[in-house]
Amino acid sequence: MSDVLMVIAPDQFRDEEYARPREVLEGLGATVVTASVAPGPCRGKLGMLARAEVALNEVSPDRYDAIVFVGGAGASVYFDDLDAHALARAMHAAGKVVGAICVAPSTLAHAGLLRGKNATAFASQRDDLIAHGATWTGAPVEIDGSIVTANGPAASQDFGLAIADLLGLSR
Repeated sequence: MSDVLMVIAPDQFRDEEYARPREVLEGLGATVVTASVAPGPCRGKLGMLARAEVALNEVSPDRYDAIVFVGGAGASVYFDDLDAHALARAMHAAGKVVGAICVAPSTLAHAGLLRGKNATAFASQRDDLIAHGATWTGAPVEIDGSIVTANGPAASQDFGLAIADLLGLSR
């Protein structure tokens, strides 16, 4: 069994980038916990209501096998968030799966995790990823080691499946 932490913005996360990978992961047996700036209700761009169970700054990286940063306009709250960076770095250093979709790969880039890595994101983030040392591929989903990035809502299913594959969850 795998434990996955999904990180959403308190407002304006991208609904399908949260819901679809979560559905895929839970369908394959993973336990998903949702984190945000603070515990409580969070609202997606399309109106979805989700509940963050834990504040990001209270998360122990030892508890989870993967961390997934969900996109949407609100995800920019984590681009320069030191807690998000420290958590992503700790999980990566421990060989755990680190994922980000849409604009959220910029959080990984700002944390220094995409330097020298193949990565993708929503097209608006291309220059930011490159400026932080990533090799831009523009693919819908990109896997480089234990890091998975994806370009947006249309890639949500494949993004979830790529994370599941790295976690060894059978289909």
